[in-house]
Amino acid sequence: MGKIFYIMGKSASGKDHIYGRLADDPALRLKKLVLYTTRPIRAGEEDGKQYHFVTDEKLEEFRQNGRLIEARAYHTVHGVWTYFTADDGQVDLETSDYLGIGTLESFRRMKEYYGEDRVCPIYIEVEDGERLERALQREKKQAEPGYAEMCRRFLADQEDFSEEKLREAKISRRFRNDVLEECVGEIADYIKCC
Repeated sequence: MGKIFYIMGKSASGKDHIYGRLADDPALRLKKLVLYTTRPIRAGEEDGKQYHFVTDEKLEEFRQNGRLIEARAYHTVHGVWTYFTADDGQVDLETSDYLGIGTLESFRRMKEYYGEDRVCPIYIEVEDGERLERALQREKKQAEPGYAEMCRRFLADQEDFSEEKLREAKISRRFRNDVLEECVGEIADYIKCC
């Protein structure tokens, strides 16, 4: 029986780097669970790799067809951006294990949809000052840096990943991303034991 290993953490905690390293590890044999977003693609991203970048109309199509698992809308300085998971046929838990990435709320919805025993949390932590520095460096590389949106995400994370919400979601194991290689190794060992 397959599982979905679901990476979560505050912005700039290194989730995308960790996701990439785990997804590329042939020993883990994980298939990528690619989520959807209506936000614009960022420099360095590829459609179908980090996300499926779609229109609001495509989101509504999934909703109308009853294939929307969960959706989160963010009122950003650039307008409303929606991130969502859809039952689009990419998951077959009878034959494979998967690697996904998202928010604490999307993790909870995935557990409701696929079953609590099938969705395993991977919660990434980084000290807040370090996260802010990482976020600033990432934003500087964008063609049009969105510093206000970066700050909004940073502040929203305090509420979205509060200790109370982590307890409610039954997140007890945490992976500290101070040294990327060590963190990835620790997570890989966790996946192999599940």
